[in-house]
Amino acid sequence: MNTTTPTLAQALTQARTLGLERIDAQLLLLHALARPDAGRAWLLAHDTDALGPAVHEQFMGLCQRRATGEPVAYLTGRKEFYGLQLAIDARVLDPRPDTETLVDWALEVIAPLPAPSVVDLGTGSGAIALALQHQRPTAQVLAVDASADALAVAQANAQRLALPVRFMQGRWLRGVDDRFDAIVSNPPYIAATDPHLAALTHEPLQALASGPDGLDDIRTIVAQAPAHLIHGGWLLLEHGHDQAGAVGALLRAQGFAQVQSRNDLAGIARCTGGQWPTVK
Repeated sequence: MNTTTPTLAQALTQARTLGLERIDAQLLLLHALARPDAGRAWLLAHDTDALGPAVHEQFMGLCQRRATGEPVAYLTGRKEFYGLQLAIDARVLDPRPDTETLVDWALEVIAPLPAPSVVDLGTGSGAIALALQHQRPTAQVLAVDASADALAVAQANAQRLALPVRFMQGRWLRGVDDRFDAIVSNPPYIAATDPHLAALTHEPLQALASGPDGLDDIRTIVAQAPAHLIHGGWLLLEHGHDQAGAVGALLRAQGFAQVQSRNDLAGIARCTGGQWPTVK
């Protein structure tokens, strides 16, 4: 086998020498082969197949871009989130699996309601809003984002998935008139001076950083939320790995009850929320 026609297995080994995780290399190879849905098992079954020079060149180019930190979702144009295939590009944040924790919690709090009303603030690709709508077809879901570019991505995802989420351009709850059973958000929560931002340069900064301590946008949402929640409604927020205590304190100071946190896949408190008190 000459170097211009490696096998699939050899190409994956080349990707690993660039420092790529195995799963990333496999997803990029499936993309280069125009078999994005074939699955990793297919790659194993075909690991001795020859990879043509053009596809090999494309694959290695993708691997080199991934090695610089560009998200796989941007390279392939797609990302699975809560069982939905979303179209993703550099206009929106790459949805993280940990955010499914927020969706799980939101589904739990709206479970008893026949037709819950929910707003997703800073919707980005629409991941959270679309997952909630898909899981609860009777829900009335509104998705808000300040970015017209992000809304274009989210609306295209909603149209392709045939999910009737409503969209609105705006900054958090400013301009929103309704009250909701649940407000959910994965807002920016990284401190503007955090050195980890250097590794996230491919993603939109406005979807990541939020003031000196990373809590500026969460403060705004917590302050705005009471006017937009029904009594007994919930505000659920995703935040940084070390921010649960601070977010909980903000919620309690605003008058929320039942303040609690939920852990992500790594066992880290990733989401914190509270219930707006019911009328006595």
